[in-house]
Amino acid sequence: MDISSTQHPSNQPRKLEDTIYRDLNHVMRVAAKDIRLEVRSKAITIATLFFAILVLVILAFAIGPSEQFLRNGAAGALWVALAFAGVTAASQSYQHELEDSAFEQLLLYPAPRTTLFLGKLIANWCFMIVLALVLTPLCSALFGMQVSTKLAWLALTILLGTLGFALIGTFYAALTANLRARESLLPVLMLPIVVPVLLAAVSATGEIVQLGNLGLAQDWLRLLAGFDLIYLVVCSSLYTVVVEE
Repeated sequence: MDISSTQHPSNQPRKLEDTIYRDLNHVMRVAAKDIRLEVRSKAITIATLFFAILVLVILAFAIGPSEQFLRNGAAGALWVALAFAGVTAASQSYQHELEDSAFEQLLLYPAPRTTLFLGKLIANWCFMIVLALVLTPLCSALFGMQVSTKLAWLALTILLGTLGFALIGTFYAALTANLRARESLLPVLMLPIVVPVLLAAVSATGEIVQLGNLGLAQDWLRLLAGFDLIYLVVCSSLYTVVVEE
């Protein structure tokens, strides 16, 4: 038996660690690229932020001057603004890669396709978190939403809700990236799937900022976390098939 041909068991964990490190490095490089491009151009940020603020202002005027009605509609208004802005951001998330066949170059990188999806996901999630940081104080001012006493629970709701939305948005943006009518098809395909996330996020936010029932809010947060986990597994598994098609 040739001892040199056998692989020492201690080398296997090292190779596994090297593979994980390489894949994580690819994920962070893709995310950093998208974030860096957006910081330089600010094309998506300005358009979506202006649109989201306009949605909040219109909803505040539509509900009327009643303080009780405004507080009742605060949670829904916040997530409606985030949802519409998130669709706009998702539709542009592959715009840079579609120019000059850059997306095909990314696919040639020797790493699993899932790392590309996770990198895009992190970038879109960060964008939605920044958007929520701007919209939440504005929503508090327009609708009288009380956020100071339960800020940690509200922050957790926003993190989980925007994660679920970014998961679906990133996946369906890749699915419709090469279609001519992708701007119109994306919300049609995406919004029905993201409804459970939005319902759970709105319900949890309403319980936190209006009704004060933390027990029920925690139940909604557990459901929201479950949706995020399911979407993460399904979208990561199907992403390879989507980009290869």
